[in-house]
Amino acid sequence: MNHPGRRAFTLIEIITVIAVIGILAAFAYPVYQRVTASAKAAACLSNLRQLGMGLNAYLNENDRKMPTLQIARDNLSQNVPVIDNTFDKYLTDKGVFACPADNKNYAATTGTSYFWNVALNGQAVASLNFLLVTDTTHIPILSDKEGFHPYLQNKVNVLYADGHATKDVKFFTGN
Repeated sequence: MNHPGRRAFTLIEIITVIAVIGILAAFAYPVYQRVTASAKAAACLSNLRQLGMGLNAYLNENDRKMPTLQIARDNLSQNVPVIDNTFDKYLTDKGVFACPADNKNYAATTGTSYFWNVALNGQAVASLNFLLVTDTTHIPILSDKEGFHPYLQNKVNVLYADGHATKDVKFFTGN
């Protein structure tokens, strides 16, 4: 049937449209990756803040004295004090022990995606000291086990003794 005034697409026009869609997709994919990674980094920061609240609940029950924990464990079969088996009773969501960007599954094999700062073991909160630094805004308590966040400058998130969590590494007052 021949319809007057109606024109079909040519093969060249269809290929051109497909090529344009492909080019747009090629530009959009890296943006999608960055947005996804940023969302995972933000969720990781939220986890660290919640772990900080769990630590605070622990401190309230233990004379405001930091626990004595191992930095981490190699696997779940090791029966050593670490953050996931020490703070778990203070947290309702056990998912906070896993960073969403933990692509090596540390949380599944070791119980958590985060390291504990063993230099703080047993210290009183009122007199925390880390490498002669006493400013709690610069004393790290927990951090990612690895550079899970490729789009962050330092690739890690850190929870500090004053309770804030950030992507900015600032262990010393000069930072």
